[in-house]
Amino acid sequence: MKFLVQAFWLLFFYLLGLGVSLLIGGIIPGSVLGMVLLFMALAFGWLPVQRIERIAELMLDNMILFFLPAAVGLITSVGLISANLVAILVAATVSTVLIVAVVAGTQQRLEIRKRKRKIREGGHETR
Repeated sequence: MKFLVQAFWLLFFYLLGLGVSLLIGGIIPGSVLGMVLLFMALAFGWLPVQRIERIAELMLDNMILFFLPAAVGLITSVGLISANLVAILVAATVSTVLIVAVVAGTQQRLEIRKRKRKIREGGHETR
């Protein structure tokens, strides 16, 4: 019975996310909005973790089952993937390099800002 109540909470937030998605025109998928709403409910204490703990553990322990449909889809699309392999690899490489560059630049700017703030507050640089 406890699993049913815990599954209810997951289903509730999933359906709530779908409803919000419909209200905003489907820009963001309902399942993603449902996860965000569930996270907010847990983070703000509106939903105690104990209410979904056992079902969450069960789902995490069996997570491989959720990836099987995607893996089967990839296997059935091997012809399409191999025909566009160069484009896929170029896109993956370029996007990875861009992400690393943006994260590195952002981190450097934050470090500079942090050092300037320390100096302004009268602290001394440790490095």
